[in-house]
Amino acid sequence: MTIASTERPLTGSIPAVDAAQVGALVRSARQHRGLTQTQLADRLSTSQSAVHRIEQGAQNLSLEMIGRISAALDSELITVGAPRRTHLHIEGGHQLSGTIEVNSSKNGAVALLCASLLNHGRTVLRNVARIVEVDRILDVLRSIGVSATWAPNGRDLEIVRPETLDLASIDVDAAVRTRSIIMFFGPLLGREPNFELPYAGGCDLGTRTVEPHMIALRPFGLDVVATAGHYQATVTPGTGDLSIVLTERGDTVTENALMAAAGRDAVTTIRNASPNYMVQDLCFYLELLGVRIEGIGTTTLRVHGRSRFETDVEYTVSEDPVEAMSLLTAGIVTSSEITVTRVPIEFMEIELATLAEMGQRYTLSPEYLSRNGRTRLVDVTVHPSDLRAPIDKIHAMPFPGLNIDNLPFFAVIAARATGTTLLHDWVYENRAIHLTDLTRLGADVRLMDPHRLQITGPTRWRGAEVSCPPALRPAVVILLAMLASTGTSVLRDVDIIARGYEQLAERLIELGARIETFRD
Repeated sequence: MTIASTERPLTGSIPAVDAAQVGALVRSARQHRGLTQTQLADRLSTSQSAVHRIEQGAQNLSLEMIGRISAALDSELITVGAPRRTHLHIEGGHQLSGTIEVNSSKNGAVALLCASLLNHGRTVLRNVARIVEVDRILDVLRSIGVSATWAPNGRDLEIVRPETLDLASIDVDAAVRTRSIIMFFGPLLGREPNFELPYAGGCDLGTRTVEPHMIALRPFGLDVVATAGHYQATVTPGTGDLSIVLTERGDTVTENALMAAAGRDAVTTIRNASPNYMVQDLCFYLELLGVRIEGIGTTTLRVHGRSRFETDVEYTVSEDPVEAMSLLTAGIVTSSEITVTRVPIEFMEIELATLAEMGQRYTLSPEYLSRNGRTRLVDVTVHPSDLRAPIDKIHAMPFPGLNIDNLPFFAVIAARATGTTLLHDWVYENRAIHLTDLTRLGADVRLMDPHRLQITGPTRWRGAEVSCPPALRPAVVILLAMLASTGTSVLRDVDIIARGYEQLAERLIELGARIETFRD
């Protein structure tokens, strides 16, 4: 059958506003299949330049052509009509083997995308995670006039903001589906006297107040009134040096304060700041813009800001310690020997020490630097081990403590260990509840209260059918438990995993996991 030409718009083409999203999906699927643009063009009987335009979102496509591209890549790009839900069929109980590389940081990427609003020059972010959360922020940025263009390699992103942002045209649908929109307050503070932002969304993790953000930003002159579905912001900027104390040592709160401080032509001291990985990424980027920051990696930051930035900068996003923990957990719960490369060791030391206390054996490579020249990396090999419950409870703490997003993985690890483990998630009300889904797979998990779990092992894992909980990390924990479960499991409605992980199931398959995707 003749392939329709992509040289002109066709009847029934998708709206131009969606072309960039479809192009990103085409590029990601092509790269996963190991094809060049020329090879895909051959399959479609078109030109390499046409494929390049498609992937850049610069080519209108018919639904028929999208179907043909889907067939050529063996990947369903979009559905017509009611959306089809995505599920995983998992044959568990098999050991994994091989080597897998940690991708770049989800949380680092979204902070840097928000910070790009400070810069009137050109920002190039390299090695950006191709995940739903990034796509949502990009949708919001493009809707207010920002140019965001993926490089042909599909990993690097060029961002150029207009002189004046069109905040009245903000993509509300994309904004309300990500809590990261809250980090627009910081960079907009010194640029817009009045503006409106939609309410922040994100995972279902219980009450997640924005009040710590408001407390942090009020000294910068921010006044916010909540209206129907929006935050109405008014800014009365002050002058002179400023000293603020954060009431919560939160990552996004610190990032908001950092971006607000960077846009002031003064010195701002931020106390009780988070020194976590995504905050350090943001500091490194701001330094490239010309902001001098004292105390990076500590809880006190002195930020020497500027009123305007017109700098062309390039920055490589650092590796994700939470993805590193996810991948290590896959090896641990399946009693496998796998090597996880490019692990940001500075942000994994407490996790590894806790694993050692539980009897987990692992080896580390010599340290080397990330492509950003700042983050310390190692390769970690986990070995099959007999695990025991730790004497003390496992709980998260602000960096340099155990990362709050890594805590859920210890639920499935503790279920493998002999003895009883107390897991304390003091931050989120609902996340501990989501982890009780492990009982469906044979684990002995008891909910003590909304923040504490008692887990007794070792578990004789068995396959089951479970729907993904509406929270990213617990969803991945259930997937990893299914890899260890004897027999067949079905994990339903897995789209939330794509919010923070790039093709996780496909990458686990490369380690030997037996996973099939299906839709209904």
